[in-house]
Amino acid sequence: MKTLLFQEPVVSVPWLHDNLEHKNLIILDGTINKVFNEDQPQIPGARFFDIKNKFSNTADPFPSAFPSKELFETSARELGINNDSAIVVYDDKGIYSSARVWWLFKAFGYNNVAVLDGGFPEWLKHKFPTESMKPYAGESGNFEAHLKPELMQFFNDVKAASNNKTHTIIDARSAGRFNCTEPEPRAGLRMGTIPNSVNLPFEDLLNGHVLISKAEIASKFKPLASPEDPLIFSCGSGLTACVLALGAEISGYKNMAVYDGSWTEWGSLVPE
Repeated sequence: MKTLLFQEPVVSVPWLHDNLEHKNLIILDGTINKVFNEDQPQIPGARFFDIKNKFSNTADPFPSAFPSKELFETSARELGINNDSAIVVYDDKGIYSSARVWWLFKAFGYNNVAVLDGGFPEWLKHKFPTESMKPYAGESGNFEAHLKPELMQFFNDVKAASNNKTHTIIDARSAGRFNCTEPEPRAGLRMGTIPNSVNLPFEDLLNGHVLISKAEIASKFKPLASPEDPLIFSCGSGLTACVLALGAEISGYKNMAVYDGSWTEWGSLVPE
């Protein structure tokens, strides 16, 4: 059986169903804020990728903060992930936190990873089989992380990019939040935007829980930046910015990064 190598950053639900038994396939459930519960269904063979507790720097004051290389590598090995694994990641909303998992792997130098288009809702829509959620109890993996620091930007990086206009900063929050006509969902966080940023709500790349067509995705980015432009994606807390990164990669953009702290950090550190 040939080793699976992904040519695109997304795969379809029928494709995953047809390849469930592949020897180097690993399916990760990257649903954010999920609590392990054996009464919950999952895609057969899925392993729970606990973003908040196992793959984030929990000592950081901001949510889902970028983990250290050592933490990411150790936690990935605990899930049995190897250097030759083909990783498909999904979440319970469709495409939401799964894109963060995809981007984390890329930021640690691993590219044989894809997001499941439509996630678990699309799997259920096709009436494909499920099983009860279960902890991973197999062997440890040999995954090696190789940090690519240019893929994740932090406060000082974004402040310089904003001040000097060196990058196109694209905000994935809703138009209401970007335009300060609706409050932030996080209690106590002020409304506002990063100076010199533009808005592309991540939901504009979706039709329900699945991605719109490749051509439609490209048409969303074209008015904002050229494929060679350096991009920084932001959102509320670094999750849905990764949905934009996914769409940009599908559209042929190469020079891009995600602002880890996003508006939660910026709005907390920068006064109005």
